[in-house]
Amino acid sequence: MRRKLNLLFFAAVGLMMAAMPVLAQAPAEHAVDNNPGLKAIAAAVGFAIAVFGGALGQSRIGAAACEGAARNPGAAPKIQTMMILGLALIESLVLFALVIVFVKVV
Repeated sequence: MRRKLNLLFFAAVGLMMAAMPVLAQAPAEHAVDNNPGLKAIAAAVGFAIAVFGGALGQSRIGAAACEGAARNPGAAPKIQTMMILGLALIESLVLFALVIVFVKVV
C-alpha cells in the first residue's frame, strides 16, 4: 500500500513539474491563424473517421437485423423498427460531426 502511495505521489509531482513551463509563457495578445490549411485537413480527417465509424456501425446493424429476421421471421417487424431507430441515431451522430467540422473550420 505504501509503495502505491509513493508511486502516486511522485507521478503527481512529476506531472505538476512538467506543466510548470506553461505558466511562464506570456499571453498572446493578437492570435493569428497561421495554418488555415492544416485546420481544414485536420477537420477532413476527423470527419472521415466519423463517417468510417458510422458506416461500420450501420453495416453491423444491418447484418444483425438480417440475421435476426432470418432466425425468427415472426419478430421481423420489431427487429426492423429497432434497426431503423439505430440507423437514425448513428446517422445523426455523423451529421453532428459534420456540423462540428463546419463550426471549427469556418
